[in-house]
Amino acid sequence: MVDRLQQRWGLRTDPVIFFVSAGLAVLFVVLSIAFTAEVDAVFAVVSGWILENLGWFYILGVTAFLVFLLWIALSRYGHVRLGARSDRPEFSNLAWFAMLFAAGIGTILMFWGVAEPISHFANPPMGDVAPESAEAATQALNFTLYHFALHTWTIFCLPALAFAYFAYRRRLPFRVSSIFQPLLGDRINGPIGKIIDVTAVVGTIFGVGVSIGLGTMQINSGLASLFGLPENATSQVAIIAVITGFALVSIGFGLHKGIKRLSNLNILMAVGLLIFVLVAGSTLYLTRGVIESTGNYLSSIVNLAFWNDTFAEPEWGWQGSWTVFYWAWTITWSPFIGIFIARISKGRSIKEFVLGVLGMPAAFSVIWFSIFGLSAIDVELERGGGIIEAVVEQGDPPGAMFAMFEHFPLTTFLSAVGILIVVIFLTTSKDSASLVLDLLCSGRSDEVSPTRQRVFWGLIVGAVAATLLAATGADGLAALEQVMIVVGLPFFVFGFLMIWSLLRALRSDVRITVSEVDTLAGDEPEDEEPQAARRE
Repeated sequence: MVDRLQQRWGLRTDPVIFFVSAGLAVLFVVLSIAFTAEVDAVFAVVSGWILENLGWFYILGVTAFLVFLLWIALSRYGHVRLGARSDRPEFSNLAWFAMLFAAGIGTILMFWGVAEPISHFANPPMGDVAPESAEAATQALNFTLYHFALHTWTIFCLPALAFAYFAYRRRLPFRVSSIFQPLLGDRINGPIGKIIDVTAVVGTIFGVGVSIGLGTMQINSGLASLFGLPENATSQVAIIAVITGFALVSIGFGLHKGIKRLSNLNILMAVGLLIFVLVAGSTLYLTRGVIESTGNYLSSIVNLAFWNDTFAEPEWGWQGSWTVFYWAWTITWSPFIGIFIARISKGRSIKEFVLGVLGMPAAFSVIWFSIFGLSAIDVELERGGGIIEAVVEQGDPPGAMFAMFEHFPLTTFLSAVGILIVVIFLTTSKDSASLVLDLLCSGRSDEVSPTRQRVFWGLIVGAVAATLLAATGADGLAALEQVMIVVGLPFFVFGFLMIWSLLRALRSDVRITVSEVDTLAGDEPEDEEPQAARRE
C-alpha cells in the first residue's frame, strides 16, 4: 500500500520510513489534542522512572562519547579523509563555522545565554555556596559552559562523524541504519534497519520541535515586552505558523542559497549583538571574566562531567531539570545536526573534522555565555538588578535576555534585533531539519527530491512544536522536558553502538603501519569501495 501511495504522489523516498514516521508524528499530535491529560500522565510517569533509574546513564554517556572522539582524532585514524583522494572541503572554514553555528545551537545561545547563568547564580546547583555570591557566579558559569560547550558539541559530532564516514568512505545512503552496517550487514535494508531509521526520524522531529518551542517562547516574550503581545498558546501557535512560512520560503532556495545566506547573515548579527553587549556593558570586567571563566571551566570539567548529584533530595531534583534534560534533548536532534554537518564536511580528515566541530563552536559558546552571563550577574550586583526576579521568582526564562537589555542603552532596538536573530535561527533550523528529515527517509544526497517532500517535513515539525506548547496540560518547559527525557533514551543506546560500529569499520578499512601514516589522507580509487565494504 505504501508503495502505491509513493507512486501516486510522485515521492522519491523510502515509503516505509516516510509513511510510518509521518504517521507516528501525526498520531502524537492527534492524541495530545484529544487526550491531553492521559498523554501528560504517561510522559510524566515514564520520564520520572528514567530520571530515577537511568539518569546516570545519560551523564556517563556524553562524557564517554567525548573521550572517544578526542582519542580517535589523535589516533592513527585521525588522518583518514572523509571522502576520496581528490575530495577537498566544499566550504571555507569561516563559512563552515557559520553553518555549524546557525544550524546547531543558535537558538540555545539566545534562549539560555542569560537564563541559565542567572538561574544558577540565584540557586547554585551544588548547594555548597551562598546564592548571589562570587562563588555562586563561578559555579553558575562552570555549569553553563559544561552544558553548552564541549559536551553539547560531542553529542552532535559523534553521529556527524559516523554519517560522513559511511556515506563518503563506504558510499552508503544518508540513513542512521547505514552507520550500523558493520554490525548488521545487509539487515540494515530489512525490518531492523527500518526501525532504526523510523526511530531517528521521529526523534529528530521531536528534538527540533523542542528547539522551535523554546525559540517561540522567547520570541513571544520579546514581543510582549515591545508590543504587549499576550504570552499564551494562541500567540505561540501564531508565531510558529509565521516561522514555518519563512522556513518554507527558504526551503525553496535549497542548501546553498537558503541556509548559507541566512547562516552568514545571522552569525554577523549575533556577533554584532555580542560586541555591543561587551562594549556597552562593563567592558573590563567582562574581558577579565571571559578569561577567568575559560580557566574555571577547563579546571572543573572532569568533576562536572561525572557529577551525578548522588546525595540529592529528592533524587535528580536539579539534574533532572537541567543536565539530563539537556543531554536527552540534544541527542534526539543529533541525527539532524549530524547529517547536516556531514553534508557540509566532505573532504576533511577525521582529525580536522572532530577538532573543528568540537573546538570552534565550543570556543564561541564559552565567549558568548561568559559575556551574556557575566553581564546579567553584573546587572544584579552593580546596576539595580531585576533579572533574578523576572527569571527565577516569576518563572520567566524566555524573557531573561530582554530583562537584561532593559539595563543597556537602545533597549528597544536591542530587543528587536534579538527577536530577529531568534527568528532567523528558527528559520534556518526548520529549513535544515526539512532537508535532513528528507535525507533520513530517502538516503539520497545525489539527487534533488521533490520540494513538496521537504515542505511536508517543515509542516510536520511546526505541528509537533505547536502541540508541545499548546496541546499539553503541563506548562511549556515542563512538557518539553518530560517528552525529551523519554524520547532520548534509545539515542544513547545508538550512540554506544555507533562507536562500536565505527571502530569496527575503521579497523577493517584502514590496515596500516606507522610508516604509512602519510598515505592515510588518500583513499582507494574513486570508482572502488573499501575492501571491507565489499566483503560486508
